[in-house]
Amino acid sequence: MKTSFVTGATGQDGSYLIRKLLSEGRRVCALVRRSSTSNMSRLADLTPGRQENGAELQFVPGDLTDGAGLIGILETYEPDEIFNLAAQSDVRESFNVPELTGNVDGLGTLRLLEGIRRLGLEKKTRFYQASTSELFGDVREKPQRETTPFAPRSPYAIAKLYAYWTTVNYREAYGIFACNGILFNHESPLRGENFVTRKITRGAARIREGLQETLRMGNIDSRRDWGHAEDYVEGMFLMLQQDSPDDYVLATGEQHSVREFLEIVFRDLDYDLVWRGTGVDEKGVDRRSGKTLVEIAPEFFRPTEVNYLCGDSSKAREKLGWRPKHSFETLVQDMLKNDVELAKRERANN
Repeated sequence: MKTSFVTGATGQDGSYLIRKLLSEGRRVCALVRRSSTSNMSRLADLTPGRQENGAELQFVPGDLTDGAGLIGILETYEPDEIFNLAAQSDVRESFNVPELTGNVDGLGTLRLLEGIRRLGLEKKTRFYQASTSELFGDVREKPQRETTPFAPRSPYAIAKLYAYWTTVNYREAYGIFACNGILFNHESPLRGENFVTRKITRGAARIREGLQETLRMGNIDSRRDWGHAEDYVEGMFLMLQQDSPDDYVLATGEQHSVREFLEIVFRDLDYDLVWRGTGVDEKGVDRRSGKTLVEIAPEFFRPTEVNYLCGDSSKAREKLGWRPKHSFETLVQDMLKNDVELAKRERANN
């Protein structure tokens, strides 16, 4: 039985990946950051220990800022695979906590790779680094692929760039099977509510149920390549099953704006959203009732914005056989259905 070590286990991607690894019969050691309050809601239905198919799940307390602790964990479990998904992943928040972001997102990756090297696991342990399309930032090429120059525009992206090149360096210097997955935006019902897509579906559902008046948004003209997290963890898994390590872009190749995301969500909730005004005074209004549904809030704008991201995943499709199964429309519907049910339960409990 192969042992897989997953950091960021309690996040969106971690929860989908753990289920994937258990379905593959892995022994999964899931790193859980210590907290005085429970952070296990996405994993609440999983029971530690032996699973029905013979796989095994263990939760391991730890933190990417604790190098000695990480080495101790790697020494104990000697994993065949490490999936490093843990990060301070809120791009806007990274401007407020740049040092923390660099410590976790940048140096955390270094600590894991150095642990592999120090313990002599270079030939045993394969390493996946969760990289990001935010590396492309002020884009130099459209669409973006593995060879597109990086131009990061946030402390988050800068920290992830350090992690990207650290992964490449340890692959080349020490022969570690180490891969970067340059993943474009991927969402799901498990996405945190501070991320724009979930903020929209959650907020719109609450408006529909009379629990919230309006949605306050930042730059609604940013354009992104959005896919479903369930598809993207399949790509992560495939990268570590190859004969040789490499770096891959995972993307749908389609691009949509935040404005379009808003329009689809409110349409599916039977509103007729129209836009009135310009700039920070622009509002999204329901044509039939005249009710303001969306307002622009300057505090949600980033100091430096990334306006255009769209990926070319030809390499992953050719070499990994990876294909996204969910369309943009089905992604939005999946998220909205979940949040409508949450909003109905919330209203019933009020």
